[in-house]
Amino acid sequence: MIKDNKGKMILGSVIILLPIFVGVALWDTLPEQVATHWGANGEANGWSSREVAVFGLPIFLLALHWICMLATAKDPRNKGQNVKIFEIMFWLCPVISLFGNGAVYAGALKWEVDMIKWVYILMGALFAVIGNYMPKCKQSYTIGIRVKWALENEANWNATHRLAGKIWFAGGILLALCVFLPGNNLMWVPVCIAAILAVVPVVYSYAYYRKHG
Repeated sequence: MIKDNKGKMILGSVIILLPIFVGVALWDTLPEQVATHWGANGEANGWSSREVAVFGLPIFLLALHWICMLATAKDPRNKGQNVKIFEIMFWLCPVISLFGNGAVYAGALKWEVDMIKWVYILMGALFAVIGNYMPKCKQSYTIGIRVKWALENEANWNATHRLAGKIWFAGGILLALCVFLPGNNLMWVPVCIAAILAVVPVVYSYAYYRKHG
């Protein structure tokens, strides 16, 4: 997979590192301490040095990107994997790099940006896109809902991912709509939605195993 997509891997790596060049260009306008974490109320509650803010996240995501792609390429069960699933994996880290560092720079430059609402939009979009292709995901040790009951039974895997696809798509839309919640005092709503999206497919897979073996 890596050999057949060298150009895409290089392009993805360049996009992941692009915020570094933006940060270097903005270097003199960035403060010595840059906000890199925000609380549920949207207020910054964690800071890093300018060096860490500019170089840290892109380099970390670049390493994560290559580790994930190499692990996926070595998984023997991915030889017949759906192409669209690979496309999502290819662009996940580049998108997060642009969004994450964009948020950091926007905060450092004192732009009026509601970070929490942008997180809702990003998370919602990711869940909806992944959910759309989840039913097409084939059994794999590195992709999908990798609980033992699904990995050991193809029918269980397919049923679990059909359900997950539906609730992840719907849940993604709901997460994005959380931007319209009044203030930040209803943080428990998106947290509950995310928890449901994570737990329900696992519980369903186990229930399917108990019923069908």
